[in-house]
Amino acid sequence: MTLVKIIFGLIAAGILVIAGISYWLYSSLTTAHAHDKSNQFIVVEKGTSPSAIIDKLAAEGVIASPTATKAYLRALGDASKLQAGEYQFDSPITPLQVLKELESGETQTIRLTIPEGFTRFDIAKRIVEKFPQEPPVTEQEVLLMMEDTKGIGDIAPEARNLEGYMYPSTYSFPRGTKPHVVVVHLVQQFKKVWKPEWTSAARALGRSPHEIVTIASLIETESGVESERPVVSSVIYNRLSKRIPLGIDQTVVYVAKMQNRWDGTIHRSDLDVDSPYNTRKYGGLPPGPISSVSESAIVAALNPANTDYIYYVRNVEANDGSHWFYASAAEFERGKAQYQRWLEKERQELRETEANQQ
Repeated sequence: MTLVKIIFGLIAAGILVIAGISYWLYSSLTTAHAHDKSNQFIVVEKGTSPSAIIDKLAAEGVIASPTATKAYLRALGDASKLQAGEYQFDSPITPLQVLKELESGETQTIRLTIPEGFTRFDIAKRIVEKFPQEPPVTEQEVLLMMEDTKGIGDIAPEARNLEGYMYPSTYSFPRGTKPHVVVVHLVQQFKKVWKPEWTSAARALGRSPHEIVTIASLIETESGVESERPVVSSVIYNRLSKRIPLGIDQTVVYVAKMQNRWDGTIHRSDLDVDSPYNTRKYGGLPPGPISSVSESAIVAALNPANTDYIYYVRNVEANDGSHWFYASAAEFERGKAQYQRWLEKERQELRETEANQQ
């Protein structure tokens, strides 16, 4: 009987050990790890052993769990599939994703991601980071490239620069691509997305395509909730029709970026700045878009909801980036007061947390 207990005990212990190892292996392989080499190419020489490849990537900071990665390759993977080449690994990335890229072979492309709502200033900075040149190209030089509007002359002949016409997406470019080629490609992608019928739809609204892209950029920066974008669009149209200044804070942020003084905070001086882009000070639309625009924002700009709303405030109950909408100033003031109370509560909780940490 004692022997049976010992055997069962050993079996149970073995199961626990196997379960523990399995959990450690799974967790190690599927946990994304951030690293600082996402903009660099890492070369894997021909003839490098799988173990040496893993060690190299661990030394570079790309793989945080080399032991688990090697164990996986020995037990379940196929080390022979790992190939030499030049690789650029996203950050964060899991060891399994790294192995998948190593199996796909040499990577000679540079991935460029332009998020929705990026300005031309943000895009220029990212292009300079991703596409280093000899001699170096500056952000200002890339911005000058963005003043060439010939590529969008058929859609928006009045555009002063390419703001709003460089489509947000993730792209792959050959290594060594010149910045001006990247800019042209982003514009070409916008033109692929822009549908000819949208030009007709814009005219039916009494707007030019350039004005529609401008409105779309305002919607893009005001709401990331796709379902409410037509409602945000209706607020913009309603305020324009009533000749009420749009009062969109992201336009003053844009002015600060234009003047190279944006520090992440909207100051009182920003709200008073004298610029046609300042929709708090000047009525109507700004002279042009203030960010890159997605198809969703363009569609919302062309299809505003039928509402009488002229105000909106962040929905603090949902806290998901959505808004409350109001048709009267009195309703708006109540909503704004609720938002301010929530904001002060958040600040108080932050102060208390910081005090407890000291």
